[in-house]
Amino acid sequence: MSRYISELHRSFVIKRATQCCEYCHLEDDVNYIPHQIDHIISLKHGGKTELENLAYSCFSCNNNKGSDIGTMLLPNMEFIRLFNPRLDNWNEHFELAYGVIYPLTSIGEETIKLLKMNTVEKIMERNV
Repeated sequence: MSRYISELHRSFVIKRATQCCEYCHLEDDVNYIPHQIDHIISLKHGGKTELENLAYSCFSCNNNKGSDIGTMLLPNMEFIRLFNPRLDNWNEHFELAYGVIYPLTSIGEETIKLLKMNTVEKIMERNV
């Protein structure tokens, strides 16, 4: 599957996301590094370059997520998938207050940890 994302698809993804990172809700005009289009399920895991597999992501969330689709919780080795902007409702997994994102579910908790969504810098940027 091609990594190329057409301008039409890129514009649609940005508009659908209301110009905010679909993971941490950072607005794209706040960060000096441009937001990116993320493959929710990476190509190496069989994801496709199709609208239902694309999300608008800040550099930090996209970089920290990489090709991950979930994480294993020790000691039981329980697999917890990451938040999926196409399948999940953000408000069911997260709550935002004063720039801090709080988890409401295990999916939210592990996504916050893995994507490092509550660094001091991210909290300050969300408060701008």
